[in-house]
Amino acid sequence: MAFVHKQRPLPPAELLEANEIKFLAAGELVQWALATFIVEEASLRNDDHSHLNQANIGALWTNVPNGRSGRSIIGQAERGLPPAGKWLRARIERQILDWFGDVPDFILTFDAHYASQCSDAEFCALVEHELYHCGQERDMFGQPKFRRSGLPAFTIRGHDVEEFVGVVRRYGADAAGVRALIDAANKGPEVANVHIAQACGTCRLRVA
Repeated sequence: MAFVHKQRPLPPAELLEANEIKFLAAGELVQWALATFIVEEASLRNDDHSHLNQANIGALWTNVPNGRSGRSIIGQAERGLPPAGKWLRARIERQILDWFGDVPDFILTFDAHYASQCSDAEFCALVEHELYHCGQERDMFGQPKFRRSGLPAFTIRGHDVEEFVGVVRRYGADAAGVRALIDAANKGPEVANVHIAQACGTCRLRVA
């Protein structure tokens, strides 16, 4: 798999070896993601992420194990500031400013231990999965929404398809609204055949 100008970033060794809780800003990871998936000349450019050319993205490595319902969580995407009480929001904002110097539109967090051991294909799939959660709002006609400033209206995006296997089995892909997913699956993977969704914290939060 070819990448732009350098290999994928790895979490620092001191983070992996630390016994205390650590979250470290990963600016090099953001730059790699932009150069690999988002900018015009990206080696694995994906037009689905084009709105992120105008987004401020922050990324974190962490050594903190995470999980839900017996499954490990290795990545998560969040908006920069969650809705919260004034003091809680202020504390969160202060920490974010210490990490990044400003408040990003999105913050991506990755399990450092997983990232240090997984394959390039698995790492690409994980990062892209979280980037897909970094969406742009749509209006009632399905068109992308923009702020008065002209910047995209950002939001955390759910999955393209949420349907029961039984509905598809009984009524078919068209009736269940999953024809595009079925067609994409039948074509086979464009980049790599790996599975990430069940290890995504954003996904697990949305189904809680």
